Amino acid sequence: MPPIALSFAEAAPPGVQTFEHEVPSACTFWRKAETNVFYAPASKHFNCPIGAMTMGFDMPSNVQENLMQVVEKMFGAGYISPEETGKIPSVKKKKSGIVYGPLKDFPVEADLILMWLTPQQAMLYTEAAGNCRWTENLPAAVFGRPTCAALPVAFADTQSTFSLGCAGMRIFTQISDDRILAVLPGGKAPDFVKGLAATASANATMRTFYEDHKGKFAG
Repeated sequence: MPPIALSFAEAAPPGVQTFEHEVPSACTFWRKAETNVFYAPASKHFNCPIGAMTMGFDMPSNVQENLMQVVEKMFGAGYISPEETGKIPSVKKKKSGIVYGPLKDFPVEADLILMWLTPQQAMLYTEAAGNCRWTENLPAAVFGRPTCAALPVAFADTQSTFSLGCAGMRIFTQISDDRILAVLPGGKAPDFVKGLAATASANATMRTFYEDHKGKFAG
């Protein structure tokens, strides 16, 4: 699936259209960004107060009230605990909206790059990002709900993160159940591309080795 990019911005960049329609969630923009570059102002994120919160937008009083109602619903369902609410991360950067679009066509410097990966692709991603070496870095952070909370963590820590995908994200994006979300800081992209080429080559070599070894035990 095509990777998408996003950038936290004060205004729409020259030549980039402003998104005019209403969507149910912040994560809905991720799928729309697979085919178009656009700028979504803060207000277009307010239909999902959880997403607006994790993206770090200042919310008017009515959206804050809606946020409390959603949080209370989550409490009642046993979806999250009261202790979690103050610890859900949000993006700490001044902005009035977000630029979204396909990575290949992105017109400005990307703050974050999002990829939908299968488990096998996620393994290659983790190797290329340098997060599975036993002698160096800790494994990439993996989160559950809300999915969008993986973005501020990656942005703040400048380290790749994963989300297994929450219930809301699955509904709003219609992403298949065999995909997880990888979030790569934009500044890490050049090193990641280099690492991916080396990782692909190494894994191809080992696949051939494993296939040959398996063949010795046929039957």
